[in-house]
Order: sequence, then structure tokens, then C-alpha cells
Amino acid sequence: MVKRNPHFAKLQSGYLFPEINKRKQAYLKMHPEAKILNLGIGDTTLPLDPHIAQRLQKHSFEMSTIEGYLGYGPEQGQSELRQKIASVLYSGRVHSEEVFVSDGAKCDIGRLQLLFGPDATMAVQDPAYPVYVDTSIMVGQPEIMYMPCNPENNFFPDLEQIKRTDLIYFCSPNNPTGAISTHEQLEKLIAFAKKNRSILIFDSAYSAYISDPSLPKSIYEIPGAREVAIEVGSFSKMAGFTGLRLGWVVIPEELRFEDQTSVRKDWERIHTTFFNGASCIVQKAGLAVLENEGLQFIQRMIESYMSNAEYLAENLRQLGITTYGGDNAPYIWVYFGKSSSWELFDTLLTKAQIIATPGIGFGSEGEGFLRFSAFAQRSHIEEAVQRLKELPLEVATA
Repeated sequence: MVKRNPHFAKLQSGYLFPEINKRKQAYLKMHPEAKILNLGIGDTTLPLDPHIAQRLQKHSFEMSTIEGYLGYGPEQGQSELRQKIASVLYSGRVHSEEVFVSDGAKCDIGRLQLLFGPDATMAVQDPAYPVYVDTSIMVGQPEIMYMPCNPENNFFPDLEQIKRTDLIYFCSPNNPTGAISTHEQLEKLIAFAKKNRSILIFDSAYSAYISDPSLPKSIYEIPGAREVAIEVGSFSKMAGFTGLRLGWVVIPEELRFEDQTSVRKDWERIHTTFFNGASCIVQKAGLAVLENEGLQFIQRMIESYMSNAEYLAENLRQLGITTYGGDNAPYIWVYFGKSSSWELFDTLLTKAQIIATPGIGFGSEGEGFLRFSAFAQRSHIEEAVQRLKELPLEVATA
């Protein structure tokens, strides 16, 4: 018999979102007439802009012609798209050959584990996107340092209390808290990584939602970041590509391992060995996103979602509920405090037929919190607010 990978036994019983769906389906089995409103959704709901959809249609049809057919492309990504990402999204702070196009940030996070191997130690925000921790456990990394991020420290870790690790995972705007790190905070983080000779893996999947010009959208806006940081980006939340799958990783040429070999070159080997490249058709649609008409669509879409966030956060506060985030990020981090996150989840599901994501699923610092999402349809958000207002106050603020 083949032995099971022993590291899988260290994982929690189930990934967060399948567990949520399991509880939802169990409730619907008992109450098939229920209209459940999903305010925990991390998936976009607005349709693609016609400009982008037409580009998908055009290149799909061209694939049926001798002249337009494309087979394997460069695994690193089509050169035009790499150049556009570097120029439009990074204003030339990175070079096109440092950009590696992929099928999404989640997949890249997993492949990055292969780059650093099972002996690398890591630090991660708590709470944080569960994929950072779960993929690390799967490959057998020996030590995970959790960096508490909570209202008491303004959701930025006390770096003086964090011991040295090889890797530091950091997300801004943060999923799930909606917190955005300032220039000053990220300068401290870069200095910390340099001092400890660590590599920072910076997840900027929600950076397009930052509207405050004083806040950094990329780690490469911080001096010295090119020497210590990798950035992971995504078209999913930026342009509604969650089902199309398109992302990228930036690895600067200055980034080196202890023996001074190039991290970028090793990543290129990983990328070209484990991956045959993102869909050629989807990459053409990515180019449409980064054209003027596509960028205007992005702005309209983001404004719509952020209007949802403002409406939801304001109404929750009117109910006396403490909220964080929701101003430069599409998530509202909601504190109830008296009950466990899963108890709160079950209360909202059974009493109001509302789904919000349990904070404990993102780490121990998430206990007592729920994550509400602005990606839900506006009509669902408005109806959910009305249902919350009709709950007894002790339930709404429990």
C-alpha cells in the first residue's frame, strides 16, 4: 500500500469555504424554501464589460482558423501582456521579464512553495487567507510563525515580537480584515525583511480597490523592496476574472538566495516545468482589461462594489456593531465578540438566512469576527440589512 503524505494529517478537517457550503446545503435540505443571501462570498458577481467579452469572442473565433490558431505559447506569458502589466500596473517599477503570467494568484501561492522547499520557515499574518498556511503545511514546512493582526495593533504586526523566518507572507489590502498598510508600515516591513535576510511574499490581489492616493498599491513603491520582495497579483477581483483565471507574479532580478543565485531564474524553471502557460484567449482578454476602455470598466466596477461596502458598513454601525475595513477594500471585518465565529455563522444562517464568513477560518485572531463581502449583489445586500434590522438586538450584536 502507498503511504499517505503525512503532512495532510496536520491540516484542519476541511478547507473553510467547502465547510461553509456544507452547512448551507444541510440547512437547505431542512428548509428548501429558504432564500439565502450570501454576504460571505469572495467571488465577483458583476458581468464582464462588453469590450473584454468581445475580445474573448474574437480570439475564440480566430482559433477556428488556420491563420488565427495558437498552440503552446511562452509559459512566462505573452510578451505584450507582460509589458502591459509592467507599464500600466507598475508604472515601469518592474521590467517585463520580471513578470510571470499565470492562471491565478491562488495557484501561484502553491507553486511558490515548491520554489522554497519544505525546509523554509515562514511567518504569516493572523488572520490571513488560508491558502498561505495550508499549502505550507502540505509541503511539510517545519515552522509557521503567526503574526497577530487585530484592532489593538491596527492590524499590523508588532515586528519586534516576531522572530526571524525565511519567508514572510503579507497581504494588503488584507483578506479578510480589509486593512491597508501605509507607506511607513511597509517601510518597516521591508527593513525587517532586510535585517533578517528574509523574502517577503506580498499579495496585492485587492490593490485595485485602494482609492486613497496616500496608500501604496504595490510593495515596489517602497524603497529597497526589489531586493527582498516577490509580489503576487490577480485579474480576478480587479477585473472580474475569477472564472477566467489570470494572474501574475513579479520577481525582481535583484532578489537573491543565500548563495547569490537568482530567485527569478529558479522561479522561471518552476514556472516552465509545472505550467504550460495561461490560456492564450484569456491573456488576450487581459490585454483588453489594460487598455483605456478596460481600465474605465474596472473603475466603474470597483466603484459599484465599494458603494456596496460603504452601504453595508454604515448600516452595520447603525445597529451598534463594530466594523473595520470596507473603505479601500471590498471586505468588512465585523466584530461581535460574545460568541464564537461558527456560532455567529449558524445564528445568521438559521435566524436570518444570511451567510457571512467565520473569522476563525482565517486564524485564531479571527475568533468573534465575521467577514462580510461587498461582492454580493446590491439587492441582496439591501435585503440582508433589512433582515439584520429585524433581528432582536441581542442577536444582531451578540
